[in-house]
Amino acid sequence: MRKQLAALGVLCALLPGLVLHTQAAEAPAVSAASAVLMDGETGRVLYAKDENTPRAIASTTKLMTALVAAEYLGGDLSRQVEIQREWTGIEGTSLYLVPGETLSLKTLFYGLLLPSGNDAAVALACVCAGDVDTFVGWMNQRAQDLGMTHTHFSDPNGLGDENHYASALDMAKLGRACLQNPTVAEAVATKSLTLEDRQLVNHNKLLWQYEGCTGMKTGYTRQAGRTLVSSAERDGQTLICVTLNDRNDWADHKALLDYGFSAYPRTVLAQAGEELGRVPLEGSLLHMAAAEARETVAYPLQEGERVTVQVDLPDAVQAPVVQGEIAGTARFLVNGQVVGETYLVWSSSANRDVVDRKGLGSLWDFLQGEEAPTFAQALELLEP
Repeated sequence: MRKQLAALGVLCALLPGLVLHTQAAEAPAVSAASAVLMDGETGRVLYAKDENTPRAIASTTKLMTALVAAEYLGGDLSRQVEIQREWTGIEGTSLYLVPGETLSLKTLFYGLLLPSGNDAAVALACVCAGDVDTFVGWMNQRAQDLGMTHTHFSDPNGLGDENHYASALDMAKLGRACLQNPTVAEAVATKSLTLEDRQLVNHNKLLWQYEGCTGMKTGYTRQAGRTLVSSAERDGQTLICVTLNDRNDWADHKALLDYGFSAYPRTVLAQAGEELGRVPLEGSLLHMAAAEARETVAYPLQEGERVTVQVDLPDAVQAPVVQGEIAGTARFLVNGQVVGETYLVWSSSANRDVVDRKGLGSLWDFLQGEEAPTFAQALELLEP
């Protein structure tokens, strides 16, 4: 395979979606003890403040509760369950469950995420796992799966002790996973709804106050202070913001989200179907085979960042080639780090319709033999 490395300036003509930024935004000062701003599509961290320090996270815990429950239930929230006495009377914010009443899993799920019911968290944990301890074990395993290396859960609602914590960076990773789950993403984006005579209103004021907000979760305890995970979408770009122990979280999230959209806009490096290379084609009336990007590749770029692309294609290819089959790869790098990649596929098909010299020689040898070939035998010698 031949490797070609091209600089951003050279690629501008080849990659028309590529945008060069002309104005940089300044990162805001925030009052949070820890904060992270992350690009939802790529996971790139756009802003960080004390991002790896484990801290109390209060009810933002319920994002993990919701994710684990949604994955266990397969997104099916239609089942009715009878409320058990041990699921009721949990301190703090509540869905006010009553022993013996029957509710749908949807009511418990939305009651967990909108009014932040601590009793709903316990109920979901017990419905899914049979008991709270088993469910919390699932939560910690899921945290490991997501690379949340500074996280430990001790309950499903965030009322926990000193052994219940996460870092801002870990919570951003969790938020990204939640947005990738349709059941959770739909719930956290819901402002309000009525389910089984319960009026559920989302505590996340950003759904009303920030244009493009797609939800997530609030939290507060005396130990944790105000905690908030939010997300927003603008021009096809999704950002995730996390603040822990932040007395001014609403304003800080608005400022951080504005900064991210301005300073790190989503930049298309290659569009699906865009030609990224050509290869000499042998054995065909066509002389070249074009290769195109199979997927769109985008990345949030800051002013002045330099992008290079590494295209891996063969020096030449023998016909036939089939449209859509993999031809090679393209990798995009910023500061030497791969930030995106896509397979390259053949843009069109090409038949083998030119006989090479070896084929002609074989036919001549056959003709010089003792018996002349039949017409069908001659055709077989000419076939690729």
